[in-house]
Amino acid sequence: MSMKKRAVAAGIATALVAALAACGDAPEEDTGSGTSTEAAAPDFLPCIVSDAGGFDDKSFNQLSYEGAKKAADELGVELKDVESNSANDYAPNLESLVAEGCDAIVTVGFALAAATKESAAANPDIEYILIDDSADGGDDGQTFDGQADQPNIKPLLYDTAQAAFLAGYAAADYSKTGKVGTYGGMPFPTVTIFMDGFRQGVQYYNKEKGKNVKVVGWNGKNGSFTGGFEANEAATNTAKQILDQDVDVILPVGGPIYQGAIAAIEDSGKDIAMLGVDADFYETDPNTQPYVMTSILKKMDVSTYEAIMSAGTDGDNFDFTPYVGTLENEGVDIAPFHDFESKVNPELAGELDALKAGIIDGSIPVTSYLAG
Repeated sequence: MSMKKRAVAAGIATALVAALAACGDAPEEDTGSGTSTEAAAPDFLPCIVSDAGGFDDKSFNQLSYEGAKKAADELGVELKDVESNSANDYAPNLESLVAEGCDAIVTVGFALAAATKESAAANPDIEYILIDDSADGGDDGQTFDGQADQPNIKPLLYDTAQAAFLAGYAAADYSKTGKVGTYGGMPFPTVTIFMDGFRQGVQYYNKEKGKNVKVVGWNGKNGSFTGGFEANEAATNTAKQILDQDVDVILPVGGPIYQGAIAAIEDSGKDIAMLGVDADFYETDPNTQPYVMTSILKKMDVSTYEAIMSAGTDGDNFDFTPYVGTLENEGVDIAPFHDFESKVNPELAGELDALKAGIIDGSIPVTSYLAG
């Protein structure tokens, strides 16, 4: 909430307390486990803008929206949302939300970083919650040094390499052909961090098991990308190029592009498993259930919810310290194997638990642009 609005809200709150004191005891505060809807001032307006994937992408835009909507509902306020159809919409959409009087604006995705920084600089009284960019220097996102350059931006970041490491290990163990693959939408660090962790997990599996499972589509520096985040022909063709190299587990990274992988798998007629990203695809898109082995979870719904709740209740004490989701704080994880439970090695679950513990205690290093 802007400083002016907070000052007014504080004045109203003081007057109400005085009035209640004159009339008798104030009602007891609700001490239940739920969040009081009276915690936020009635004029607090949270807002959210998607990237080009839209809020129905079954992935990170949808998760972020769900978290923001849950917070708004609990606070008893309206959520103002606007979708972007292309990168050309980012700056105008932010301008429209500023004009609406938004107090906190969630911007979903690395692609919105530049527009978010510009808008935040021009509107210092608005709280910006930027998902997937550190906002701490430049727009390459390749380094993470701490606090955002603009003091009114709170970055929400996720070290998904840790969870992708587990998925890569599981994929290598499941593969019958000895080849697993991955491709992305665009080579943003928030995309390649999945591919990096996946590759590291396969490499670790090979070292521990004495195997030689190959990774197709990403060598740590270069790889296969569709050029965008749309479920289009490029997504399908890129997936086909990966699968044509005898790959039997595929990881598409980039919102709706996974739909291209599903089309390519169906066209192949082969027994190929897919890994989801961000959300548990088995739950968010039932069409994936025959194919999705597990998903690399990026719990943006939880962190977005918590950020909006804080913005609505903490007033001028809102904490802009960047949040980094990890396996340890449960900001990232992998989903259950669902229908693949009977298809994977029965010892795999125990091995993944041990790997997870090793990553958390640091005995198994996983590198990324967030962790070095």
